[in-house]
Parts: sequence; C-alpha cells; structure tokens
Amino acid sequence: MSLNKKNILITGGTGSFGKECVKFILKNYKPNKLVVFSRDELKQFEMEKELENKNIKKKCLRFFLGDVRDKDRLDLAFKDINYVIHAAALKQVPAAEYNPMEFVKTNIIGAENIIFASINNKVERVISLSTDKAANPINLYGATKLAADKLFNAANNLSKGKPIFSTVRYGNVLGSRGSVVPFFKSFRLKKDKKIPITDKDMTRFFISLEDSVKFVLNSLNVMKGGEIFVPKIPSVKIIDLAKAIVPKRKHQIIGIRPGEKVAEVLITKDESKNTLEFKKHYIIYSEVFSKFSKKSIKYKLFEYNSSTNKHFLNVKQIQSICEKLRLI
Repeated sequence: MSLNKKNILITGGTGSFGKECVKFILKNYKPNKLVVFSRDELKQFEMEKELENKNIKKKCLRFFLGDVRDKDRLDLAFKDINYVIHAAALKQVPAAEYNPMEFVKTNIIGAENIIFASINNKVERVISLSTDKAANPINLYGATKLAADKLFNAANNLSKGKPIFSTVRYGNVLGSRGSVVPFFKSFRLKKDKKIPITDKDMTRFFISLEDSVKFVLNSLNVMKGGEIFVPKIPSVKIIDLAKAIVPKRKHQIIGIRPGEKVAEVLITKDESKNTLEFKKHYIIYSEVFSKFSKKSIKYKLFEYNSSTNKHFLNVKQIQSICEKLRLI
C-alpha cells in the first residue's frame, strides 16, 4: 500500500508522534493531502515554522484546528479523507487520577466521535494508537484507552468494511513529550541533587519515535480490521535509564505514584490465546470481530511483560541509543 495520492489525517498531529509521522510521510511519500488535526494553534504555528525552516513543508500539508471532543468539527475535517491515524489523547497518569472526566471526554467520547466521523465520511482505514497501560489497567488513563480499543474493535461491526478499524499498542516512546528522559536529563545541571527513582525494580518497554512511526504505518498497510498490533521491543530498568543519562549520581527511592505499575504488560495471558507471533511483532485478533479464523491459532498462554521480557537493554546500550537519537 502506498500513501501517494492519498488524503491522510493525523489527530493529535502536533504531538511527538504526529510531528515525526508528518516528517516521515512527507519525506517518503507524495500524498495528495496531509492534514494535521489538533486543538493548539500555537503548536500548529510552531510546527509549520519548524517544517519551513527545515525545507520539509509541502503544498499538500494542511493545519486543521479542532478537538476530538467536537464531533461536528471532526465530521467536517474527515471529508474526502482516505486514512486516519488517531494519535490524540490525554496521557499523564497522575493527571488522569485527579481529572478523570476530562480523560473520559477525550479518550473515550473522542474515540466514539472519530468512529462515527469516519463511517459518515466513508474513510477507508482508521488506525488508533494505544498504550501498554491499556492491558490489565489499574489507572484511569489505561482504563480509558482500553475502552477506546474496544470501541475501535467493535466499530468494524458498524462500518461493514468501510472503514476498517485497527489498533497499535506499544510502550513508552524515548524522548517524547512527557517522557522520563528529559526529566532525568534536567538533573545533569543539578550536580548536588539525587536522582528520584520511584522503585528500584520498575521496568518499562521502550521504543524510539522513528520506530513507532514505521510500525504504525506498516500496521496501516497490513490491517484487515479488528487487530491489535504489538511490536517486539526492548525493556529497560528505570534505574538503569537514570544511570545512562546521569552517570555516577546517587539515587533516592521516592515510591510509586498513584496509578503506576512496577512493570507494564503489552499482551495479557487472556489475550495470548488470540495472539499470533511473527518475527518482529505480535497480532492480537479480536474475539468480537476478526476476519481471521481462531482455528488457525495454536496458542500457548504467555504474558508479554516488561519485567520478564527476553530483550533488556543495559546501561551502555541505553546510552548509545540516547546519543544516537540526540537525547543526551
């Protein structure tokens, strides 16, 4: 599948993922129209100037102000769109615990608005970005993303093939807005400060921004509707991440924040019975909607957990990756 001569819209297009995705598409394809949909006019202005300064901006690029909570605005924005990449979300775990209804409005009701705007405008494909926190969620953010995943899955029953809906689920993105990397980096100038660590055993899945974009676009290419695509990605110990970014510094254990887990899960044991493994990724097939026969899945129960992951990065490997990505 090529994105050439297609009309593509990215919700949350001024976020870390959206910006990287726009750059990647403009560099590698020639879309007819590429729409950045977001609610912050300042971020749109700054993104437009950044692309102009790097000589990346193309005539196909459009900036569309709007909020996924506004279904009428979405309906207008989705006219003549072929593919939708839904990246807009509220994501901060502590903020969700304190402001639950705001997360419900954006992450759940916003997802419903995306679905009906896509159906009403006969969009061809819609792929939604999820999170490891949606697997066995213990916090409000994860619960809203799980609900959104279920909505996008079930939307295939409503659309009857136009559009088809699927989801991508992955872990933390290195260096993204809200990432722990810039937080740790800030301590390089505070030489007398101990590095705060929530828990010495805390682990997380990590993926680079570029790899997340490539994985989403590849999933958009192969999706049939109803799948959750999960990449095979490395884990890191948070304490090792701190050591890589601020070497030879003492740490202070401060305890887990409300809604946090010690380890994250990308595939639960219950989901594993509907999961197929490939060389570089997994696909979780829907129990509600799937064009894939369950009879073809010979499963063995497992859990894809950041603490039991076979692929862990050590301190030197983390340093190397961060330097390559110019994060430190």
